[in-house]
Amino acid sequence: MSKRRVVITGMGWVTPLGHGIDAVWERLVKGESGVDRITRFDAETFPTTFAAEVRDYDYRQFLRDPKLHEHARLNTQYALGAAVQAWRQSGLDRFANLNRRRVGIYLGAGEGPPAFESSVKSNLAGWEASGGQSVDAKAWIAAAREHIVMHEEVEQEANMPLLHISQELGVRGPAYNCLTACAASTQAVGEGMEIIRRGDADVMVAGGAHTMLHPLGVTGFNRLTALSTRRDSPQSASRPFDLSRDGFVMGEGSGMIIIETLEHALARGATILAELIGFGSSADAFRITDIQPEGLGARAAMLEALNDAGIDPHERLPDGRPPIHYISAHGTGTQENDSIETRAVKGVFGDLAPEIPVSSIKSMMGHLIAAAGAVELITCIQAIRTGWLPPTMNLKTPDPACDLDYVANRSRRAAVDVALSNSFGFGGQNDTLVVKRFAGA
Repeated sequence: MSKRRVVITGMGWVTPLGHGIDAVWERLVKGESGVDRITRFDAETFPTTFAAEVRDYDYRQFLRDPKLHEHARLNTQYALGAAVQAWRQSGLDRFANLNRRRVGIYLGAGEGPPAFESSVKSNLAGWEASGGQSVDAKAWIAAAREHIVMHEEVEQEANMPLLHISQELGVRGPAYNCLTACAASTQAVGEGMEIIRRGDADVMVAGGAHTMLHPLGVTGFNRLTALSTRRDSPQSASRPFDLSRDGFVMGEGSGMIIIETLEHALARGATILAELIGFGSSADAFRITDIQPEGLGARAAMLEALNDAGIDPHERLPDGRPPIHYISAHGTGTQENDSIETRAVKGVFGDLAPEIPVSSIKSMMGHLIAAAGAVELITCIQAIRTGWLPPTMNLKTPDPACDLDYVANRSRRAAVDVALSNSFGFGGQNDTLVVKRFAGA
């Protein structure tokens, strides 16, 4: 049985470089950085003092009734903004005959910031209001149950972005959330495509949202020695594929796309941005804290995605080009990740690998954790639409173990018809998507 074709009709993101597809894309192509000193909390005593924060963002501008979402935590705020952007671009907000029972959501969304800080502040406020005297325990518990437990603790659950998006858009189809670390939103898009292919939905809102920019998040990754600890310029700290790389820079935000059947999109006269054609997933089955050294899991995910797309990685196109024209790398800037991803790409594409441009936008906006994959898929779609490849910034000193074309330090014009996006999650979860230029029905 032939697969239902799945197309992309809407995109939205909220990132450390801003929000709005065109505005952020312009900054990416220019090689601008969203990394700076942490302002969310006092990080001066931490080994890492910088991150890529979302700034100057008010999610309420996107909402029909902001009061419905007044307790939304940051991850949900980012998700709402990105989802509404994508929804509006798709034109579904103006489609009167939409069957909302046939519209689903699949997110790879991480948990919200922990509620302990709000609890402490509320407790302190109560203590100060009493003039430094003890507060009646029953009154405190009642207030805590209503305000902290019901709102703060519930809203930090990983499925809250999904529920808020469902409420805002009024969609009632299949609803899923996964949290497979840094591969989560790539998995969400891929699984959303499979839901459409098997006929369980006509439209899916797919993507992810996450923030770990709080003391516990930064402490955890510092203890894992995964973050860059440079004390010089924050903007040059994220150095994917560079010999001097010393870890990733944490980012935050959200990326969302609208995917639907080709028939559904054509029937309503939608503008089709690209076609989603392949998805692959694998596990390293190695160690929780280390990537499989030969990149076998990453290679398996790429090969499965290419096979799903009907692409032979070793066969040149009639015009002589490789079958993939751009790879959005996972490219975190850690020693092991970048060299192993390079090895995996070479293992998949063989002699053609050096001809395929590869870049990592994490060099400019940091690592958005669960949201990274969806944001990077949008990068692939934009490369197809605009003919620009975003650069890998801060790549000054070549690493002999990283010997591919990483579009170093300057964006590049290129004809991109087919692109591949990699996401490799902590613990050995690997997901890859393949997207191509829509060439008609």
